[in-house]
Amino acid sequence: MRRKTHSKYFLNLTLIALAIVELSCSSERKKLNNDIQSDSQSKITADYSNSQIIQKKELDSYKPRKRQYNLYFTYKIVHAWWDAVALGIEDAVKQYEANGINIYYDYLAPEEMSAQDQVQRITTAAATKSYDVIGVDVADINIVTPAINRIIANGQKVMTFSSSDSGKENGCNRIAYVGNTHNYQDGMELAEALCQHLNYKGNIAMLVGNIGAPCHEDRAKGAKKVFDKYENIKLVDVKYDEDSDVKAYNLTKEFLKNYPELDGILCCNMSNPVGAGRAVQEEDKAGKITIVGMDHDIRAIKYLNDGIIYALAIQDCYSIGFDTITTAIKIADGVQPGSLYPEKTEESSSVFYQKDAPGLLRSIYGILD
Repeated sequence: MRRKTHSKYFLNLTLIALAIVELSCSSERKKLNNDIQSDSQSKITADYSNSQIIQKKELDSYKPRKRQYNLYFTYKIVHAWWDAVALGIEDAVKQYEANGINIYYDYLAPEEMSAQDQVQRITTAAATKSYDVIGVDVADINIVTPAINRIIANGQKVMTFSSSDSGKENGCNRIAYVGNTHNYQDGMELAEALCQHLNYKGNIAMLVGNIGAPCHEDRAKGAKKVFDKYENIKLVDVKYDEDSDVKAYNLTKEFLKNYPELDGILCCNMSNPVGAGRAVQEEDKAGKITIVGMDHDIRAIKYLNDGIIYALAIQDCYSIGFDTITTAIKIADGVQPGSLYPEKTEESSSVFYQKDAPGLLRSIYGILD
């Protein structure tokens, strides 16, 4: 029933406890478009009964006004992080379907992040006049905001979602945002964990991600705020890895070469702790260089388990996806933010350490050992 969007790589997502997500690449349009390296994540599972990351949600009491909706979502880049968001999206769609509400949607992104590509995507989608709501995970506020405002002025309903917003303070007329509203605080928490572990003394390098991506930049700003508090903490270098674990690996190798007295690395997205962890492991510096970073890549959690990564802040991607759908339906029905849904959601992040890694591997990926 649901239309799906096709791409050249498909990540199979299997829920072992409740079996709420069943993805297939045989339909007309495939919801996920992933081009992940073969060693990245072969399977995402979720045991909701014993997970601190994923808590199953149920639809609220709102009654949709139509029996069918067409939605368009575009995010920054094909990447495993957005597969986890898709778990929540698909669960909400299935729950609506069980109530007789059919939701058709596209869930698309480029293989390399490009704000111009994003502008083209939402402009083209709006021109078809076939979507009730367009959702955008903003790649660059300055470039994408004017495009959002243009298509809204032409009658298209637009929301932002996932990890990056462009709000009223940026002159953006988007209706609502569903996603992480505390990236700055996430950066501060990771930086505090790193500084505390180093006894507030040491040389730090930072891997950010994409230039202009609000979530990456805000985490970096939050981290810098913390580093600036401590006289004996020195931020020696900052590099942008474009959300690529390969580029993060190469940049970390440069850090290790250029700064032999390096004590720690702070990573601002899901890819860079993987690259940093690999480089540090290869140089036999695990335990000598402290790595903190973001999110739930299976390789990063394994590094956490092995003590190569010290801490990971993991976002509730499932809730982001689920709430994106329920909010989009209300927006499509003409409901404005207020009592039925907020203008900005407050999805959560939690910081996890080595002792938590076995539970994370079990609850997210079904790994028992």
